[in-house]
Amino acid sequence: MRIAILGAGPAGLYLGYLIKRRDPRADVTVIEQNPADATFGFGVVFSDRALDFLRADDEETYAAIVPRMESWQDITLDIRGERVVIDGVGFAAVGRLKLLQLLQARAGAAGAVPAYNRAIKSLDELAGHDLVVGADGVNSLVRRTHAEALGANVRLLTNRFAWFGTTRRFETLTQTFVDSEFGPFNAHHYRYAPDLSTFIVEVGAEAFARAGFAAMDEAATRALCERVFGGALGGQPLVSNNSIWRQFPVVQAARWSHGNTVLLGDALHTAHFSIGSGTRLALEDAIALDKALAAHREVPDALAAYEAARRPILEKLVAGANGSADWYEHFGEHMKLAPLDFAMSYITRSGRVDLERLRKASPRFVARYEREHG
Repeated sequence: MRIAILGAGPAGLYLGYLIKRRDPRADVTVIEQNPADATFGFGVVFSDRALDFLRADDEETYAAIVPRMESWQDITLDIRGERVVIDGVGFAAVGRLKLLQLLQARAGAAGAVPAYNRAIKSLDELAGHDLVVGADGVNSLVRRTHAEALGANVRLLTNRFAWFGTTRRFETLTQTFVDSEFGPFNAHHYRYAPDLSTFIVEVGAEAFARAGFAAMDEAATRALCERVFGGALGGQPLVSNNSIWRQFPVVQAARWSHGNTVLLGDALHTAHFSIGSGTRLALEDAIALDKALAAHREVPDALAAYEAARRPILEKLVAGANGSADWYEHFGEHMKLAPLDFAMSYITRSGRVDLERLRKASPRFVARYEREHG
């Protein structure tokens, strides 16, 4: 079977590795339009046990990634200068480029060496392949080519966000909410190396317009964000890396495959960055597709099995991510709440956490909440 994988992000790299690990004779080509070290953003965040799915089946990859990760057990909310700690909600993070390099090494060791700087402009260029996998991200050529057949669509959220970095070290994943002169601002920030942190700035459409961001260059944008979040940054500067304003794209597809093409990762679905699950979902998609390919000789049967097994799990997780995204679309309104009420609204925003579950996971936070609410 000849397999072409478009995209050498986490989903494409890991799928190429899995297929070659299982069958070294497989004809697998991983194609990436960008250079090997091209990536925007800074750190990738996972929930504290998000890589446990790798441990049983792929101990070597698990062992390669985990030692490079920074981890912590609490979330800190800074709401108008008052800090609320939510205990027991652990996360871990690793540099985005470091993760890609680790997965590149794993894929290369298995014989799935990506072809970089190769742009595919039409799927006709891949004629002759038995399977074409769209692991090519939000702007997927595979999804766009078969958008009608797949029932695929993309909608943009209204908030704007920009990814920055900073050398300021944060001890936990922290959310800082500020009432600025332009309106409400939010920053998601966490360390991904001992001396490096991700710092994502998010604003609603009205604050974006009042601040005049649309007319600013990257340097001016960075300077204004440094001023708004001066307290959180402790005087440290922000670092840019293609830190332009974006609107989060919600990608959906009614069907996951068409003919000999199939989608996975961000090409198939997106999960809002506020829940730290996008990369995890991409890796799990790759595992599910490889298992389906291993179990079925015919491509149509394998693709049907992949979707049947993976869709129910994915839909629950994406529903939670969409609930979180909707909360952030209105974060300025939530900021009117008292700090503890705001924190409770925040931690239950996905619809997947109720008070009883939270009481077990975050006993100190719930005790404080119930004590102050009589």
